[in-house]
Amino acid sequence: MEQTVYNPQKGRLETINIDFTDENTTWFDNHDKIEEIYTITDFKGGLIIGGFNYDYPIFVHDISRSDINDDIRKALDLKKMYTET
Repeated sequence: MEQTVYNPQKGRLETINIDFTDENTTWFDNHDKIEEIYTITDFKGGLIIGGFNYDYPIFVHDISRSDINDDIRKALDLKKMYTET
């Protein structure tokens, strides 16, 4: 499926083709920060961090779900690092 993501390394939006499956995605269905982090997905050597809101997911290069142990707090820290100015 086509998905528009924000690529902070390039400073722009990109459209990618990705399938969200149990093999490449962790869902956080029952978490306080579900608006900020709903999914983390491995994609082409990077990690897509998606929220349950209208913001674009963020595509962070050179990191995977296993690198952060599927930890929502670490995903939140990554998202903040790349989106706060």
